Amino acid sequence: MPTYLGAPTRRELLLGSGMLFAWAAVPRAARAEGRDPRLLVIVLRGALDGLGVVAPVGDPDWGKLRGDKGLILEGPTPALALDNFYALNPAMPNFHRLYQAGQAMVVHAVATPYRERSHFDGQDVLESGLPKAGAADSGWLNRTLAALAPGGRVDPHGRQAFAVGPVAPLVVRGPAPVLAWAPPRLPPVGDDTTLRLLDLYRHTDPALARVLEERIGLAAIARAGGMTSEPDGDRPAVQGSGIAQVRAYFAEAAGAAGKFLAGAEGPRVGALAFDGWDTHVEEGAVKGRLANLLGALDGALAAIESNMGEAWRQTAVVLVTEFGRTARLNGNDGTDHGTATVALLAGGALKGGRVIADWPGLKEADLYENRDLRPTTDLRAVLKGLAEEHLCADPGKLEAAVFPDSMDVKPLRGLLA
Repeated sequence: MPTYLGAPTRRELLLGSGMLFAWAAVPRAARAEGRDPRLLVIVLRGALDGLGVVAPVGDPDWGKLRGDKGLILEGPTPALALDNFYALNPAMPNFHRLYQAGQAMVVHAVATPYRERSHFDGQDVLESGLPKAGAADSGWLNRTLAALAPGGRVDPHGRQAFAVGPVAPLVVRGPAPVLAWAPPRLPPVGDDTTLRLLDLYRHTDPALARVLEERIGLAAIARAGGMTSEPDGDRPAVQGSGIAQVRAYFAEAAGAAGKFLAGAEGPRVGALAFDGWDTHVEEGAVKGRLANLLGALDGALAAIESNMGEAWRQTAVVLVTEFGRTARLNGNDGTDHGTATVALLAGGALKGGRVIADWPGLKEADLYENRDLRPTTDLRAVLKGLAEEHLCADPGKLEAAVFPDSMDVKPLRGLLA
């Protein structure tokens, strides 16, 4: 294991657990092309509001859905134009810079095959790569390693896999071995974590679920009564923690990812997860909770780019979430669990500066179940395209083992520069 500036020791790697990285021997095809590709997957747990990240400002029905709570190109906090139809949340100037430089893109109206609205099941489908929720003991990213390595397995003489962070995402669990390291700054526990636990215990322990529901209700009453240490103008993006702590953790975790991936003898494939995207109350896409979270995420991308140096040119970062949110705001100025959302891609290896979308429209008749953005692109097509073209994964293995029962989902091609 090489020594990085500020990087963990081998002993520290073995003691931690969580944000996982894995490496398989770079396939001969990539080596023959003179490439050394890196892929980083960031899972945004809690269901990201895609319309709060990239808004269809050119759609005449957009204003009817969100009014002055939605992104617009005018006003005191204007959105950042991507083209003549789409605009980016103003909290993400770094992503906008990368987009303008051809190193970032958006895939809109995207979703996994999952069509219900349970965090637990939605994340299971997202990270397992399976067509439906169920018992899964491995994730699609881990299984991708077998599609890369000679002989269908991780090369035992290759570089070792490793992990960073407090929680091991399912997406990279599986037969590929991993080392682990936990950063000194642990992520703050948020509403999203509590709600996902509640979702789980409703199925397995209804009595405990009722206790959690009562606890959540008391917390809501306390916030409504002003019993919080945070000033109204800087509400915490994650309960129990100020936004400054969230930004610091996002940047530290993502920056470590970039540093590890950049090493000459480091990993080439990795994943990490950020919680906090369940915005049922006071979403605040323009100024508030979601805007704060997106600003922290934008800083995380900047940390990855900075720490990767020259390796950024051969890197693709993909940000995914279990499902989207309702097209309309609810009575609490939040959004409830929905369907289609966005996938964000960044990295010097990409052919960026584009929004890829088969736009479904926002008229009432166009919405999925009269409430959600209708999905028109299967997220597996995006992931297959990256795995096949960027990492040179075997197409047959992608269909048979990485994303089973996905023969009808063709890889989205042309993502690379």
